Amino acid sequence: MFADITMAEMALLVGALAVGGVLKGATGAGVPIVAVPVMAALFDVKLAVAIMVTPNLVTNFWQMWQFRGHRLDGGFSWKYAAAGALGAVLGTVLLASLPGAVLMLGVAGAVLMYVALRLLKPGMRLALGTAQRLVWPVGTAAGMLQGAAGISAPISVSFLNAMRLERPVFIHTISVFFTVMSVAQLPALYAYGLITPALMGLGLATLLPVVVTIPLGAWLAQRLSPAAFDKVVLVLLSGLALRLIWDALV
Repeated sequence: MFADITMAEMALLVGALAVGGVLKGATGAGVPIVAVPVMAALFDVKLAVAIMVTPNLVTNFWQMWQFRGHRLDGGFSWKYAAAGALGAVLGTVLLASLPGAVLMLGVAGAVLMYVALRLLKPGMRLALGTAQRLVWPVGTAAGMLQGAAGISAPISVSFLNAMRLERPVFIHTISVFFTVMSVAQLPALYAYGLITPALMGLGLATLLPVVVTIPLGAWLAQRLSPAAFDKVVLVLLSGLALRLIWDALV
C-alpha cells in the first residue's frame, strides 16, 4: 500500500494531515476535508474512508470533552449526532456497493459543494428554532455523505456555520456529531469488510501530524484572521477535487 508511493506523495499526505490538524484546532472540523481527497487521489475512496475513521473518532472525542461546557440548549448536539449516525450507516452501504470512479466523483462533488457554499453564502444566518426543526433530515443527509464519501462538511459544517455559533459552541457541537457518527460507522465498515485491524492501525499512525498541529490551529484562531488561510485551503481543495474528477474520468 504505502510501499508503492513516492516520497513526494508521502510528503503530500503528511502535509494534508498537518493542514487538516491546523483546521481542526482552529474550527473543530477539517481533517477529513483535506486528508480524504488526498488519500482518495493516492489510493481510493474506500481506503481513505476506512483509514480516517479512527483519527476522526479520537480527535473529535478529545475536542468534545475539551469543550464540554459549551452546549446548545434542547439537546440539539445529540439529536444532530444521532441523525448523523443513522446516515453514516446508510452511507456505508453505498460505499460498499458503488464503483470506485463513482465514489471519487462523489468526493469531488462534496468538496466542490463545500467550497461553493463557503463562497456563495458567507452571510447566511439560521435561527436556532429553525435549525431544531431541520436537525434530523440535515443530520441524516450529512451522515450519508460521510459514510459514502468520507466528508460530511458540505452539509454538516455549512449547517452549523449558518447558525453563526460561537467558536467553542460550534466545536463542541460538531465534535459530538463526528464522534457519534464514527462510533456508528466502525461496525458498519467492519460488517462490509471495509476495515481491518491493520487499517485501524494506519488510522492511528495518521494521528501524529494531526495531534501535533491541532494546538497550532487553536493558537492561530485566537491571534490571526482566518480569511487568508481559508482562501488558501479552498484553493487547495478545489485543485484536489479537479484531480479526483480527472482520475475518475480519464
